[in-house]
Amino acid sequence: MNPVNQYYQTMTRRHFFRQGAMGLGGAALASLLPKSVLHGEGLLGGAHGTHFAPKAKRAIYLFMAGAPSQIDMLDYKPGLDRLFDTDLPDSVRQGQRLTTMTSGQTRFPIAPSKYQFEQHGQAGAWVSELLPYTAKMVDDLSIIRSVHTEAINHDPAITYICTGHQLPGRASLGSWLSYGLGSLNENLPDFVVMTPTWSGRKTAQALYNRLWGSGFLPSKHQGVALRSSGDPVLFLSNPEGVDAASRRRLLDRLARFNERTKTRFGDPETQTRIDQYEMAFRMQSSIPGLTDLSDEPDHVVDMYGPEAKKPGTYAASCLLARRMIERDVRFVQIFHRGWDQHGNIPEDLPNQCRDIDQASWALVQDLKTRGLLEDTLVIWGGEFGRTVYCQGKLTRESYGRDHHPRCFPMWMAGGGIKPGMVYGKTDDFSYNIVENPVHIHDLNATILDRLGIDHERLSVKFQGLDVRLTGVEEHGPVQALLA
Repeated sequence: MNPVNQYYQTMTRRHFFRQGAMGLGGAALASLLPKSVLHGEGLLGGAHGTHFAPKAKRAIYLFMAGAPSQIDMLDYKPGLDRLFDTDLPDSVRQGQRLTTMTSGQTRFPIAPSKYQFEQHGQAGAWVSELLPYTAKMVDDLSIIRSVHTEAINHDPAITYICTGHQLPGRASLGSWLSYGLGSLNENLPDFVVMTPTWSGRKTAQALYNRLWGSGFLPSKHQGVALRSSGDPVLFLSNPEGVDAASRRRLLDRLARFNERTKTRFGDPETQTRIDQYEMAFRMQSSIPGLTDLSDEPDHVVDMYGPEAKKPGTYAASCLLARRMIERDVRFVQIFHRGWDQHGNIPEDLPNQCRDIDQASWALVQDLKTRGLLEDTLVIWGGEFGRTVYCQGKLTRESYGRDHHPRCFPMWMAGGGIKPGMVYGKTDDFSYNIVENPVHIHDLNATILDRLGIDHERLSVKFQGLDVRLTGVEEHGPVQALLA
C-alpha cells in the first residue's frame, strides 16, 4: 500500500487533532516526495519502486508439501549401498532431535535408495531416474542441496518456510510481495494459489489458508485460491437473475456505504473491502479467459503432459501459472501434496514424481521460449527432507523415511539466478551439511533480493516489534546463486 495514502486512510479524528500542529509540515513533506511514492501501489513505491533494480518481476513457487526424499531424488549417496541395514553411526546423528514416530525405534537401519542416478549437464548434477525431465533441464537450474530448518514436524515447518515463523499469524511470502511491490495488473490478484490433486499417499498433510494468508498485513494482500472444479473462485458467477449491469449498480451502492464507514472510522480493512469488491467484479471477465485453454496450441499443452487438459492436476496448474505470468500476476504458488512417505517409498514416490517432473520441466521451458524466464523466478522444494535410516520394516525393495530438517534440496531457475550450478554439500549419509548451508531465511532473502527487495528493510510494526519475513537473526541472500 502507498505509505502516504495508508497514513491518511488510517488516521482517525482523534489522531488528526492530536497531530494537527504537524499538519502543514506533513503536507509540505508530501509535496516533496517523488511521484513514484505518491502514486505507487506498493509499500516500496509501486510496481517498479523497489529498493534496488530487480532481476525478476514475478515468481512461481512449486511447493512439494510433505517433504520429498532427497536421497531418492537429488542427493546421490552411492556409498550407502554397502551399508544396507547397518546402524546409523552415533557420530553422524550426534544426538539430534528425532520425531516421536521413530524416537522409540531400537535401531536406525540405513536404507540406501533403490533408484539409479546419473550425472547431467555442465555441472554434472546427479539426478535420479525418477526425474528424467528434471535431468534434461539441469543447465537451467541452480540446485541447492544444503537447505535446512529448525522445524521437524509438518505444520510448523511449512508455516515456517511460507511465513518466516513456526507459529501461525504471520504474513506469507506472497503477501509480503504484494504489500511491498504492489500490482502489475488491474484485473487479476497479485497473489494466486493452486492446490492440485496428487497420485501418491492419499492421506496427505492438511493445507491451511494461513500458508497464503496476509497475517498482520491488510487482507487485500492474501492469496486468492483457484478451485479445480466449478467456479475457479467462489461466487465468481452472478446468481440467477442478476446480470452484469445489476451487479455494477449493487457494487456502486456498496462502495458509497463503505466510503462513509471508512471516513467515519478510518479502518484500512474498509478500504480493502472496497478494493476486493472491485477486483471480484473485474475477475468475472478476466478469470474465465485465464482458465480457458482452448487458445493454447496442442504442442504446448502436450509439452506439459497427458494431464494438462484435466482441471485440478499439477500439469494443468503449471500451465495456468504460465498464463498468469503472461498476465502479470506477481506471485503464483502451487502446493502439491502427498510427499510424506513414512512407509513404502517405492510405491508412492514414483507416482509423485510423475505428477510433477514433466510439468515442471515444461513450465521452465515454456517461460524460456517466450522470453519470460529471464524476469520470472521459479522455485521448487518442500518444507524439509527425509532420513537416511528406515522408518518401519526395511527390505531392499521397500522402505520408509521419517522427517529430516538438517538438510534437503531445492532448485531455482530464471529471474537473476545462476543457471547450471549445484550448491552446497551434505555428508555421506545426507544427514548433516558439510559445505555452504542455506537456512530457509536465507532462501527467502534470496527470493526477495531477486525481486528488488532488501529483506532487512521490508518490515511492519506488529506487537511492538519490527517484523520481517526473514526474522531478526543474521541471514541474507545467497550471493553465490545470484547472476
